[in-house]
Amino acid sequence: MKIALIGTGIYGIAIASTLVKNNHHIVMWTENKDKYNEYIKTKNLKSIYKNFDMPKRITLSLSLEETLKDAKVIFITCASKYVKNITKDIKKYYVKNIPICIAAKGIDEENCELLSNIVKRILNTRKIAVISGPTFAVDILNNNPVALAVASADIKTKYYITNIMQNDTLKLRPSRDIIGVQICGSVKNIIAIASGILGGLGYTESTQAFLINESLHDIKKLISLLGGKKRTILSFAGVGDLLMTSMSKKSRNYSFGYVIGTAKNKKEIESYLNSNTVEGFNTLETVIRLLKKKHINIPLIYVIDDIVNGKKNPHYLVDFLINKD
Repeated sequence: MKIALIGTGIYGIAIASTLVKNNHHIVMWTENKDKYNEYIKTKNLKSIYKNFDMPKRITLSLSLEETLKDAKVIFITCASKYVKNITKDIKKYYVKNIPICIAAKGIDEENCELLSNIVKRILNTRKIAVISGPTFAVDILNNNPVALAVASADIKTKYYITNIMQNDTLKLRPSRDIIGVQICGSVKNIIAIASGILGGLGYTESTQAFLINESLHDIKKLISLLGGKKRTILSFAGVGDLLMTSMSKKSRNYSFGYVIGTAKNKKEIESYLNSNTVEGFNTLETVIRLLKKKHINIPLIYVIDDIVNGKKNPHYLVDFLINKD
């Protein structure tokens, strides 16, 4: 079966690698001519991840039309800030009722919308699923056993995505809470930044666990207020992903927070942002706007925002946690 995959970042390659295990043919779309030329010359993308040899059933294309032609499902794996414009481009070639699976994590920066709502509105389809969970791309590529939550309001779609992805190293657990899964996948990046700040300040895993435990209550509250199910916090997209992202130096969000905790000046922080994609940094600003728009009070997120933007000293995070109700 042909599967179209939008994006050629390391997570996109990881998703392609697990789909290939189930004997699917993957066409990955890229706008990046350097990546495309590298693939044409070497049949690999070693510039993205040097330890992975691309199977023959994974190919690249510069043509979105060619990528989508005859595809039975579309995976969107690009950064969240590109999802809206890419979906508008997909619309020109989209065949109605082809399932869409969103692997991007975040909230649309322009209108503070969930990515699933944007795709639904632009493509006029209910066949949308999101996947989220404790999975570093390198772990998928190295065949470590991992797990994802797959959520869709459409029952057939969530089981369809489960069936085409699940294999001997990837477990998928279906959910109907497409709202909660996306909130978990977005906010955990913000908490990971805060955990990194604590690490950078020299605090131990005990203090980081303190933060994570407090954040669980806040994420659960936010999920409920936005129309999701509180119990989703216990899913792979919730506790599982939050623990992994908030405790690992492999996480760019954690590493960014660590830089904030150790930085002697703003230039060190800006330098990290300029050389790394930190989804949580962009998501933080968007979530703050969403909270204000919906009149929702989550003090922990406001404190993290103040620290990231230099309005409060990083040490204030511990004071806040100690005095939090």
